[in-house]
Amino acid sequence: MKTIPLPSCAIPIAVSCLAAMLATSHAARAETSAWADNEGGRMRLVALAADGDGHIRAGLQIEPKPGWITYWREPGNAGIPPQVTVSTPGVKLDTMLYPVPKHIVTEAVDEVAYDSMVTLPLRLTATDAKPAKLEVDAFIGICKDICIPFQAKLSLDFLSPPQSRPEEKAILDAAEARLPMEPSSDFEVTAHALSPDMKELSLEITLPEAGETAPQVIVAGPSGYAFTKRKTSKRDGTSFSTTIAVGKLPRNYDVKGKTWSALVIDGDRAIETPLVFE
Repeated sequence: MKTIPLPSCAIPIAVSCLAAMLATSHAARAETSAWADNEGGRMRLVALAADGDGHIRAGLQIEPKPGWITYWREPGNAGIPPQVTVSTPGVKLDTMLYPVPKHIVTEAVDEVAYDSMVTLPLRLTATDAKPAKLEVDAFIGICKDICIPFQAKLSLDFLSPPQSRPEEKAILDAAEARLPMEPSSDFEVTAHALSPDMKELSLEITLPEAGETAPQVIVAGPSGYAFTKRKTSKRDGTSFSTTIAVGKLPRNYDVKGKTWSALVIDGDRAIETPLVFE
């Protein structure tokens, strides 16, 4: 997949370079912003008013056009991971979460992405009074034959007094239902080891049900790196072992003390678990 060259900066840090070129303002008087449109799709902000503790449930909703994709937090061989910056004074972004993506492999691409509408849950906190407005700057990649940087300023007003918003709540509930689960005794990575030359990662996994097909395994290594290519794999009922090829790592990278993560997708269930290297 080809990527449009960006002016004087690398893709992962392109927000500041593209802000003046791509920024657009979108506002609406409700807990959903107006859609921001792009050649390959559209996106908007969805939110519920702050609760009594100042916590705000929100989401960045992205709808690629047919044939287009947008990316997980670690895109794979190419692509732009989503970035959100809150510009409302007194509101901070605690975390952005990621529903289970797809591993998309063709002759041209090997990427971790979404090829249909997805909402990325946002957890925010109002540090002062409950805000009357929420504004964020969102930056994503949306790609087909080329990857197009897509940046927009999204804004919504919270109704006063607060009103029940079943549509927005349903969108956020559905997004959270698509998040990978925490590991459990019947679905977990039981062992992991990196080869001395750091070229292979071996994993032992307990799966929730007996089966014959291999689950998908996506390993997020250092920031900006995702590994998906299986060199070996064996499933015996609920036991699964695999060796993942580890591609190029940062220069002079020392894995000791680092934490990677493994996303394991087996049928309609998925977990994400940390891989700690002592």
